[in-house]
Amino acid sequence: MSYSMKQSIQLRLGQHLTMTPQLQQAIRLLQLSTLELQVEIQHALETNPMLELAEDTDGSASLNDEGEALPALQGDAVETALAEDAREPEYEATASDNTTIPEELPVDSAWEDIYDTPVTLGGSDAEERDFEIQGRTAESLQDYLLWQMRLTPFSETDMAIAMAIIDSINDDGYLTATVEEIQQGLAGEVDVDTDEIEAVLHRVQHFDPVGVGARNLGECLYIQLQQLPPNTPWLETAKKLAKDHLDQLASRDFAHLIRQLKVSESELRQAIALIQTLNPRPGAQIETTPPQYIVPDVFVRKQKGVWRVELNPEVAPRIRINPYYASLVRRADSSTDNTYLRNHLQEARWFLKSLQSRSETLLKVATCIVEQQRGFLEHGEEAMKPLVLRDIAEAVNMHESTISRVTTQKYMHTPRGIFEFKYFFSSHVTTSDGGECSATAIRAMIRKLVAGEDPAKPLSDSKIAELLLRQGINVARRTVAKYREAMAIPPSNERKRLA
Repeated sequence: MSYSMKQSIQLRLGQHLTMTPQLQQAIRLLQLSTLELQVEIQHALETNPMLELAEDTDGSASLNDEGEALPALQGDAVETALAEDAREPEYEATASDNTTIPEELPVDSAWEDIYDTPVTLGGSDAEERDFEIQGRTAESLQDYLLWQMRLTPFSETDMAIAMAIIDSINDDGYLTATVEEIQQGLAGEVDVDTDEIEAVLHRVQHFDPVGVGARNLGECLYIQLQQLPPNTPWLETAKKLAKDHLDQLASRDFAHLIRQLKVSESELRQAIALIQTLNPRPGAQIETTPPQYIVPDVFVRKQKGVWRVELNPEVAPRIRINPYYASLVRRADSSTDNTYLRNHLQEARWFLKSLQSRSETLLKVATCIVEQQRGFLEHGEEAMKPLVLRDIAEAVNMHESTISRVTTQKYMHTPRGIFEFKYFFSSHVTTSDGGECSATAIRAMIRKLVAGEDPAKPLSDSKIAELLLRQGINVARRTVAKYREAMAIPPSNERKRLA
């Protein structure tokens, strides 16, 4: 038996999205945070001579590339006034110039399906390093302690011991090495015994912040109590608690503490209140991480009974195409200078169009979120509705990946505070009447129940689940425990305290 194969030609029609550089730019701008966008715009201003800052006389209007005023990007819709042609009448676009800019950029595509490289901002490595250095805190905890050490009248030997001790202190202010380990580390430098190290450590522990260099929590609290005036009420009882009974205090074994310390319940409560005024992490007072600034992308306000969403006009500097440079571009001129200007003019137009597309998409998604979560804005977390990315994607006719990009590192300023867009998304739990309740609302209810519980008899996870069931929300005990742990609420045995 033999087989024969025939070659044939078939015609197939299909559609696919071509990731042009312009589309790549539009998608990249869409997923940048506000601060990253400001850096990107600054880089575009520095590298493209066609772009310039639009100087607003009243701070409320921008300019297009013909020098005409543009309305602010706010309200229910974003006005667009990007000029399609340059200021001068001589230049005419040809098909090869690729100057036709669509009304809407097709940013609704799966970037991750094509590119897996992280987003990088413009500018050289040196510029990025300078920017990072400027945002760092100038002094660390170790620097602060070394400065105090140099002001202390130490001998050369004690100075070497103090430096070894300070090097072993972590960011919370605790000593991470034993006295014997410090002695071994100094063996090749100075010959000292453990008593000398203990003496220097005692002096370091009284540096600012007080309690730094402690080897455990009890010692840290005890050092801080020693710095209080001798006539401080309940000071001696608090010292005994910190030094000898911290484990019983952590386990809330108040009956045992009352017997051991021979004090009344009221006196024990006062001593515990004194300990609670101390700082268990003294090193954390010296902030070593740079501050994280949040600039809201949109404002949500209630005007005449209607919730309105507006873009933040201060998010990024207003830019336009320089009309003088644009007028230098001439038709049918293939010289190097003219090609250089023409290419930068087209890049500038695409950049402005990408910025406009980003603003429109951001406003559209934010408005849809506000419409869905109007209950939260009116009544708080307990009225938060279940919401997933698919709900917003279907409402605005976009892909879920686009919604994910828009809601990442974008913030909304509301009367209830500043929230990331993703905060408004949560899974749902079915209620006893067949309805749905969001996980955010359940967490708010748990937090409310814990805040109103009897401190002497805190609610267990099973009891909280029972109380939620009475409100029509059927959740398991383990689900309550998961939500409680996510909110950093300790279990009932650790929440117990004297009434």
